[in-house]
Formats: sequence, C-alpha cells, structure tokens
Amino acid sequence: MREASIERNTKETQIKVTVNIDGTGKADISTGIGFLDHMLEQVARHSLIDISLKAKGDLHVDQHHTVEDSGIALGQALTKALGDKKGITRFASVLLPMDEALTRVALDVSGRPSLVWNVALTRTKIGEMDAELFREWFGALAQHAGLTLHVESLYGDNNHHMIESCFKGLARALGQALAIDPRQRDMVPSTKGTLSG
Repeated sequence: MREASIERNTKETQIKVTVNIDGTGKADISTGIGFLDHMLEQVARHSLIDISLKAKGDLHVDQHHTVEDSGIALGQALTKALGDKKGITRFASVLLPMDEALTRVALDVSGRPSLVWNVALTRTKIGEMDAELFREWFGALAQHAGLTLHVESLYGDNNHHMIESCFKGLARALGQALAIDPRQRDMVPSTKGTLSG
C-alpha cells in the first residue's frame, strides 16, 4: 500500500498528514482556514487520494505559515508514500473547466521541484484566505513532493472559479501521474533509473 504519515511541528505550526495514494478520495481536513479546507477536500476527491490533514497554526499572526506548511507536509507525505516511484505514470496534463474559468495543469513527478504559476487574480481575498498565498501553497507542495508543476489560468472572470479550477486540475493531474502503469509496474519511469532529482 502506498500510504504514509508525516508530523511537522515548529513554533509556528503543528501539522499531521496521512495519505493513501490508492484510496477513494476521502478527506478529513482541518486547517483553521475554511477556503483552504474546501480546496484540499477537492484535491482528495478528484485525485482519489485519501488525505487527512490537521493543522494548528499561528493564525493570530496571519495565514502564511499555516498555508505554506500545509503544502510542505502534504508534499512530504506524498514523497514518503511514493517510495522509489516504481510503476507510476509520472507525467500528466489536464484542462479543467469550472463554469467560465479554464485552467491548464501539467506536471512531472520528476524529483526536480519547480513551479510555474501563471494565475492572475483580481481579488486580495477569496473567502477569508489571502489570494497571494495560493502560489505559496502550490510552490510548497511542488518543492516537497518533487514535482515539476505548471499551473496556468487560461481565462475566467470569477476568482473563486479560477482558483478552484487550479486545485481540481492539480487533483486530476496528480491522480493520473501517480497511477500505476501496468506495463512498467516494476520499473522507475526514467532512463536514469531514478526519480530522485
């Protein structure tokens, strides 16, 4: 089973994450930031990865530490659950519509973390979440899950729809990239023989 748990404790946040990559999309999320909870539930549901993530952070300061550290911890849990990455499909790309918004997400489970973020929002907050923190969360996830990750909002008018399509697009791409390809079940999908960087 491709499952893992991570605990991340700092003076700013305390986070526990459990993932099951071969799950059914169950989510048990509590970060203290309602909109982030909603988005992480979307990631679980549409990737079919079971995710339990409990975070307590210094929200009296601001949301930054909780958002970024949630991305870090989830990325670490995914990396641990993937192990040597044998058999994974590795690459995926998705066009994800949500009403008038359309987002393109492409990723490579390369072990070489990188984020290209081309999402222009016009609001400073969505729900109670600071809009500038979405890039921070995606960047933290990419860094600690070893993803080369491209996220591009092609168009949209409603910022909620635009961001939700980014998270759902990530979910669908992750689900596809982490799926086992039966033709290479016992092989690492790289001519180098490793996906560690």
